[in-house]
Amino acid sequence: MNILNLSAVPSQRRAPEGGGTAPGRKVPKSADRYSRKPALLLSGIFFLVYLALSARRHAIHLTTGYDLGIFTQIAKSYSEFTAPYAPLKGTGYNALGDHFHPILAILGPVYKVFPSSYTLLVCQAALVAVSVIPITLWALDVKGPKFAYWIGISYGASWGIAELVQFDFHEVAFAVPLLAFSVCAAGRERWRAAVLWAIPLVLVKEDLGLTVAAIGAYVAWKGPRRAGIALTLFGVVATLLAMFVVLPSVNPLGEFAYWPPAEPEEKSLLVKAAATFWPPVKWLTVLMLLAPTGFLAVRSPLLIVMLPTLGWRFTSDFPNYWGMDFHYSAVLMPVAFAAAVHAVASGRTITRRLLHAGVIGAVATGVTFFTAPFHELVLPRTWVASEHVRVTDEILGKIPDGATVAASNRLAAQLAYRTTVSEVCLFPRSFVPKEPPRWMVYDNADPSDLECAVGKSLESSAPHVPGYRIVERRSGITLLERVGGPTGRP
Repeated sequence: MNILNLSAVPSQRRAPEGGGTAPGRKVPKSADRYSRKPALLLSGIFFLVYLALSARRHAIHLTTGYDLGIFTQIAKSYSEFTAPYAPLKGTGYNALGDHFHPILAILGPVYKVFPSSYTLLVCQAALVAVSVIPITLWALDVKGPKFAYWIGISYGASWGIAELVQFDFHEVAFAVPLLAFSVCAAGRERWRAAVLWAIPLVLVKEDLGLTVAAIGAYVAWKGPRRAGIALTLFGVVATLLAMFVVLPSVNPLGEFAYWPPAEPEEKSLLVKAAATFWPPVKWLTVLMLLAPTGFLAVRSPLLIVMLPTLGWRFTSDFPNYWGMDFHYSAVLMPVAFAAAVHAVASGRTITRRLLHAGVIGAVATGVTFFTAPFHELVLPRTWVASEHVRVTDEILGKIPDGATVAASNRLAAQLAYRTTVSEVCLFPRSFVPKEPPRWMVYDNADPSDLECAVGKSLESSAPHVPGYRIVERRSGITLLERVGGPTGRP
């Protein structure tokens, strides 16, 4: 039997509690009742917003080697039809040993035509902007243009999306539209589409197989059971294979790089369970995931798709996973807003409650606009290159294309597309290059760099790095060139 024979079962056609139209009932397509203009218009506007923010941050040197530089090196490798090597992680370091993201091979042909770090930023802006379309179209079908504009704007301007766009480039940019299409299809009871959109998520990142499993669980619960169970098993097996077979076989240390460190004392199961819900920043993250929807999302069972991501984040000992920073919440925003639309579509929300939700959501979106990265677009400094940036560009211009360079974190992002760049101050998961680089460049004003011996030396009154001579030193930027034979080591 074909598991994708996903017809609705009779029990799904009963009217939902609270009145309204059942999700399984045939609803006129948006093209019949309304123009698709709101969805396409918002998607186009947000593409420009996302691109403006990320491109300007790169232009004024706020992007970093960790991670835009690394992903630029990956795209460059794929464009040359090689394994995704990332010298910023170490000489000959195959990035598939760090995270399982073979979907990034799609970037290879695009990078071949447009070899620049900006190419990745354009692709990311386009991918995230596309995710606005299915959510807005569904809202348009459910409640008309006003509801669609509120949902579309709130989603596109949500803090989780803003953090992804602001923090360089990440592979989860591919997951955002896939999740949006899959979860919206599941909410509409278009089971075949929900399954097919979910399957490629296992190629984006190793943990997303668990999200695929959650979508499968929802399909098995509300739709065709066999297809849902098959998708659940597929997602779980994909994650297990990635974490226990593929990643360790490629990783230079022969292990999955992100297992938590061993604890000196074994904690009891009760203590570990309690730690999942503490500190309070975890509750704040959950609150702010739901607030932009006016808490409509809590009325939809689609929220179960969030659980795997929240689970691994909140059980981790790494504090960066708990809060609202970085790109970790981007994959949760499509789920939250799809759940909000689903709550309205299934009749669980009366008109008065919807108005209250709209006010709460608008306030939450407005507040996070001024605290999340989008507010940078209205700051004059975003649009003007400082003297420090201009001097930096002049100094970096003295490094020839194709050279080997060790650079501080932000400067590495500027060099990744045209040189073989590694980190001056190695990060915990970096490996020392086998040969010393020809050039070294360091910015003593870079707050994203780890403290290191090279940095301390170059920030001293008498800077000196053995094996290198200083070529130029201006505005806190120091450029050095190696002297002596190729085997000399700094």
